[in-house]
Amino acid sequence: MNWFRRPAVLALRDRLVPDELGMGWAPFVSLAYLAFLFLPVLVPRIAGANWLPQTLFATAVFLPLYFRAYWAHGRELVLIVLAMSVLAVPLASVNPFSNTFVIFACAFAPHLVSLRNGLILALGITASFSLYILAFVRGAPLTVGITYLVGTACFVGSYFMRDNQRKQVALRLSHEEVRRLAALAERERIGRDLHDLLGHTLSLITLKSELANRLWERDPQAARQEVREVERVARDALSQVRRAVTGIRAAGLAAEAASARLLLESGGVKFQYELAAPPLPPELETCLALVLREAVTNIHRHAQAARASVRLASDGADLLLDVQDDGRGGDIVPGNGLCGMRERLQVFGATLRIDAVRGQGTRLTVRVPQAGLSATAADAVVVH
Repeated sequence: MNWFRRPAVLALRDRLVPDELGMGWAPFVSLAYLAFLFLPVLVPRIAGANWLPQTLFATAVFLPLYFRAYWAHGRELVLIVLAMSVLAVPLASVNPFSNTFVIFACAFAPHLVSLRNGLILALGITASFSLYILAFVRGAPLTVGITYLVGTACFVGSYFMRDNQRKQVALRLSHEEVRRLAALAERERIGRDLHDLLGHTLSLITLKSELANRLWERDPQAARQEVREVERVARDALSQVRRAVTGIRAAGLAAEAASARLLLESGGVKFQYELAAPPLPPELETCLALVLREAVTNIHRHAQAARASVRLASDGADLLLDVQDDGRGGDIVPGNGLCGMRERLQVFGATLRIDAVRGQGTRLTVRVPQAGLSATAADAVVVH
């Protein structure tokens, strides 16, 4: 099994079948059905002369069509399905299992956007093949019956599988749209808050500065008092801006964990999380939320996991964030995401450890010392 998790093998698989469909190795397992074409090896009397070279040639032509069908849409997909079914026609006279190509064609017909068009295409190729072999091939009724029975089962199964994939893609797009709208709403809120905060404060500073300027000649003492008042208002405004910026930048861990569940479970990954830590400084919570987001994104894109979990809890005086999955594991190549995690965590004196055993998943552990738990918002503003 580890061989199938090697990066080079996975890269080859993703070149043959679109990764966004999330089908894994299923398209390759389906090719096992081609074995029916070679059953005459066991019972030579049921096949015609030279059946083997003709079958091998037809199979060699079929394979590129098969993998291209996963990428094709519209007219191109229709042409590929027709080409698959045509392969069965010249082979029917020497190989009674040539209907295998027609059955594969029926399985791809539901990939058309319109179910009606897919059904018409499947019925058309099945009926045409049936009429041909009934007219020119002996023993055809049994082959026709098998073609309709298995072809119908493959059509229905492929339709529901494809429909499920489309729903997953739609859910993923919906998740991204929710994030985009949430970010837009947050930007609008930030704009309103800063306008209310700075508009009032700057107006007050302007008025007091004008008053101090008028009093400067005739009442220096009152002018100095107004200047001191301007200084106080400015310092208070600076403090409010810092608090506002801290609140703006704070991304809640609970919200990020809930978002992670939606993202992973839409991709078929069972996700559990437990957040049992005490209240955290906003800047530390923001940092951990961003680390969690990066880790979950990597699981979604690369891990091929069935299960994932997140746990945040106190470990003595330290704080521990643990993210695990049961995916492919293996060597971790440092990139911008991993470097960004480490840079954010260094501000709080936290450590990041990644254990990735090939075939046994990946575990990411963040340990925040007690000193990091008392970091101030001002520290975070300086770093960022």
